[in-house]
Amino acid sequence: MSDIIQKTNEDWQKELTPEQYKVMREKFTESPFSGKYVNSKEKGVYKCAGCGAELFSSDTKFDSGTGWPSFDDVISNEHVETRDDLEFGMHRTEVLCKKCGAHLGHVFPDGPTHTGQRYCINSVCLTLDPKEEDNILKRQDEKTEQTEQTEQTEQTEKTQHSI
Repeated sequence: MSDIIQKTNEDWQKELTPEQYKVMREKFTESPFSGKYVNSKEKGVYKCAGCGAELFSSDTKFDSGTGWPSFDDVISNEHVETRDDLEFGMHRTEVLCKKCGAHLGHVFPDGPTHTGQRYCINSVCLTLDPKEEDNILKRQDEKTEQTEQTEQTEQTEKTQHSI
């Protein structure tokens, strides 16, 4: 991702709510079952509350029973990064927004789907955009169509060369 956002702590404090600042910039965790999106079933794209980067699709959200919104995959690795987190005497994998560096939560290798991942994300780090779900699906369809066209072109070229 090319446009990495760099701001001072003072700038972030002006833009974020006190709770968002504490979680996203100081790596605190919101209380379990307190977040706005824990039980949300609304369709859309979850974006970073700090910069708007697209992070998770509602199609990957599931109820983990942990008290935080949980997802089994990210929309794109271009928007999310992970780092080892050794704080509090345990080894975890921290999840951050690649564009603004915000702490989002943690990912664990015990998810119930084929990915095996459980991204536990603090609600205060997210905004839900219901309109973006259609755009994501449209881009995925276009990408699939382009891949199929490329494969068809390659097959045609191979056939022509063998004649």
